[in-house]
Amino acid sequence: MMPQHQRLRQQQALMQQQSLYHPGLITHPQIEPILSGNLPPGFDSTTCRSVYVGNIHPQVTEPLLQEIFSSTGALEGCKLIRKDKSSYGFVDYFDRRFAALAIVTLNGRHLFGQPIKVNWAYASSQREDTSGHFNIFVGDLSPEVTDATLFSCFSVYPTCSDARVMWDQKTGRSRGFGFVSFRNQQDAQSAINDLNGKWLGSRQIRCNWAAKGAGSDDKQRSDTKSVVELTNGTSDDGQEKVNEDAPENNPQYTTVYVGNLAPEVTSGDLHCHFHALGAGVIEDVRLQRDKGFGFIRYSTHAEAARAIQLGNTRYLYGKPLKCSWGSKPTPPGSSSTPLPLPVTGNNIGFSAMDIAAYERQLALSKMALMHQ
Repeated sequence: MMPQHQRLRQQQALMQQQSLYHPGLITHPQIEPILSGNLPPGFDSTTCRSVYVGNIHPQVTEPLLQEIFSSTGALEGCKLIRKDKSSYGFVDYFDRRFAALAIVTLNGRHLFGQPIKVNWAYASSQREDTSGHFNIFVGDLSPEVTDATLFSCFSVYPTCSDARVMWDQKTGRSRGFGFVSFRNQQDAQSAINDLNGKWLGSRQIRCNWAAKGAGSDDKQRSDTKSVVELTNGTSDDGQEKVNEDAPENNPQYTTVYVGNLAPEVTSGDLHCHFHALGAGVIEDVRLQRDKGFGFIRYSTHAEAARAIQLGNTRYLYGKPLKCSWGSKPTPPGSSSTPLPLPVTGNNIGFSAMDIAAYERQLALSKMALMHQ
């Protein structure tokens, strides 16, 4: 085995030799790759000198992989793990700048007609286990949307833990859909309600609950046991699967979450407003006034679903309501007695501020139509 001091001298010599072939790394600021949303939270790339290489064609050999990646800098090691359909591997550099250059220049490079994926390498223990998280399906993604783009879009919700775009291994192009994971079910439901139909890139995206049990495409891994499973959202006939445990499909969910409430809203206001929607029989109303949200329990799942649909189109005290499913199903044996309508001086229906907000929206809509 080579002594440590000789190994260090060899490393320095290789780095000096390599700097002759890559003077830009010495004389110009280093180009850093954009961090992907697939990397573990808190991942520090400034100390990483290894890259992960995925979607490798079966005909690629380890010497060939080593030759390709040595084009960006001196290698400390190279390992290829063979699989039937597509292999993967890890490449270690003496200098992290060469690793960063490999990610920027070699990611997407076609080997035997198959594009490789290159990203920072990390231990499987660094990635958060999302198998118990709440996953949503995101469809109609435009071709330019990447994992990092998708993660950036949904990371406005604090419990967003992962985001993946599904890629075609043969073409290297996006398959037009992906998956986002959340630690909190309410954040996942809010993301579905808030971002469904919104523009991401050049298309309006579709958001819904993901199915359980199906496996995702190629993911970074050290062995098959460390793979974090995510659904691909489709069945054998190409149709989206239905997640029976999701709130919109589970009849035990009868509670509506109502967010973005103005500070002056009372529980009576909330009750009257949703009573006026005519969605169904209200059995309970609870308000967290200081936090700006509340909950309304209906007698049936169908009534709650209709209340969510209608509530998301309404304003209360000048603010648009944000309605979604409550985070927990209604406990068995809960009271099924209709809640009496509170007596108020004037039925809330729509306040003057609501009407003013509606008129503003109507005016903006008219201007948009005139512009078209």
